[in-house]
Amino acid sequence: MKVKVLATDNIESQGIEILQNAGFEVVEKGKLTEQELLDVIDNYDVLIVRSATKVTAPVIEKGKKLKIIGRAGVGLDNIDVEAATLRGIIVMNAPEGNTLSAAEHTFGLILSMARQIPAACNMVKSGKWDRKKFMGIELFGKTLGIIGLGRIGRRVAHYAKSFGMNVLAYDPYVNQEDLEKLEVSLVTLEGVCRQSDIITLHLPLTKETQNILKEQHFSMMKNGVMIVNVARGGLFDESLLERYIRNVKIRAAALDVFSKEPPDCTSLLELENVIVTPHLGASTKEAQINVAKDICQQIVDALLHKVIRNAVNVPTIDKEVISLFGGYLTLAEKLGLFLAQTVDRDIENITIEYAGEITNYDTAPLKAYFSKGFAEWFQTATYVNAPLILKERGIKLFEKKKASAKQFSNLINVEVNSNTKSISVSGTVVAGEPRIVEIDGYGVEAVPEGALIVCRNDDVPGIVGHIGTILGKKNVNIASMTMGRKIKGGPAITVLNLDQEIDEQTINEIGKFPGIRSVQLIRL
Repeated sequence: MKVKVLATDNIESQGIEILQNAGFEVVEKGKLTEQELLDVIDNYDVLIVRSATKVTAPVIEKGKKLKIIGRAGVGLDNIDVEAATLRGIIVMNAPEGNTLSAAEHTFGLILSMARQIPAACNMVKSGKWDRKKFMGIELFGKTLGIIGLGRIGRRVAHYAKSFGMNVLAYDPYVNQEDLEKLEVSLVTLEGVCRQSDIITLHLPLTKETQNILKEQHFSMMKNGVMIVNVARGGLFDESLLERYIRNVKIRAAALDVFSKEPPDCTSLLELENVIVTPHLGASTKEAQINVAKDICQQIVDALLHKVIRNAVNVPTIDKEVISLFGGYLTLAEKLGLFLAQTVDRDIENITIEYAGEITNYDTAPLKAYFSKGFAEWFQTATYVNAPLILKERGIKLFEKKKASAKQFSNLINVEVNSNTKSISVSGTVVAGEPRIVEIDGYGVEAVPEGALIVCRNDDVPGIVGHIGTILGKKNVNIASMTMGRKIKGGPAITVLNLDQEIDEQTINEIGKFPGIRSVQLIRL
């Protein structure tokens, strides 16, 4: 069955071709209202938007087939990410395609403010000539403060250094290595406000960043500071900006984005030293082609190759991650599915312990795969909503790391605790294939695939013959069998990989042997 894609907001043809070449069926539309989306969304597996079409919770709820919502651009304020996450839908954007466009627009506005280019242009066109009125300032030696040092912020920093500017930045998530390469000094938000001659914002609009610049920040800025916003409206109150421009604290402002678009802050727009553009940061032909190609390729990779990049509600699982972890991703998911079938529903907590070489890397993808496998047994789950399913059930998930993996290169051990018992299972990858190597401390070697019988039994003669006889009568073939014990004659665990599943009656027959304490069929 073909993947059906709805592409709205006039996505560039170069992106659409990528989807079509992958065999996807694509329907192209312009901007759609909520009602127009509600009327058609249940027919599609994928929805692609730019900034115009709003993807609301009702739309997401109606889109029963939706697997991915893609934004051809950076911002996600027109998509209800929380609603999509609850439904297990991947939300991804294309943050790199418009980096150059937005950074260049930012610097164009900085130069326009510094040299008063728009006002001077308008004066000359009106038939006047007054050079003294438009005395500008040089950028060389000035301090640029960047709030948000992501891709665009870093590109702006690079341009600023080319102009001989000093660059300060505020970003709580950036690492020191990046700063050294950029020759940027990291300071607090207050430090940026106090020390900068020009301040530019490069942040997404989130609960944390909304109105990030408050009254106290404006009041501590240098006299004659200039402010640029090519990121998102809502990062500061525009009425505050206007007040500080009118009292001559702020020399000039350049705005490409507004809290409400089109803007209704008419008194701010009337000011001659306020330069405005209609959300043009990503409006270059190159940027629109790049973001269209990026988001469409990401969608193809996710659906056909299970490669996930630039998703905001699931860890990145790219080719490098797949190459690095190999069969451990599959192993983690199988361990989750295995354990979900062996414990009571009244689960309190789960601890995943990683050991060996894999502890040197980000294990978030392994956690995501395990969560999906475990949650899948309770209800339909994806890598996106599995953590929420566990959280809603009151299950706490912990992670630990240790250097030694015993005799293995790597080992994943998971322990599940319920009110009545604790169960642990360990696995590794052997020759590229996942293996279960320990259950509750008993050494075994089982393939986590298909139908498995797990018997808890005494280490006494006759167990293997008893099980083999019953399965032979049922014409069920044993693919492999392993037994683990800690001491001779003590408790043991027997695990069998079967070529076919068995029914409840067969399970009961196996359990009748005196030395067998419990029998369980596990479906993987």
